[in-house]
Amino acid sequence: AIKQLQEDWLREYCYAPVLLETFVDTSHFAGTCYKASNWIYLGETQGRGRMDREREYSLSRKAIYMYPLQNDFKDCLKGIKPCMVVNPDD
Repeated sequence: AIKQLQEDWLREYCYAPVLLETFVDTSHFAGTCYKASNWIYLGETQGRGRMDREREYSLSRKAIYMYPLQNDFKDCLKGIKPCMVVNPDD
């Protein structure tokens, strides 16, 4: 499924993703499938929605996991190394 996602994304948006990110609601799920699939646990959200700048609404905290698709994903994200891009006219 991940390989297909990379191919589909490259075809649709003309560049390949370098990592995947997901959020798990830990009040309902343990994230077991992500742990078993070697996703990397990064930490937790603050329990606010992304639009809640005034901290008025409290939501459940989410665990953040990521899965690198390239060994040099950090260099791609920092702009040190170019990411895979295709010309949409080709």
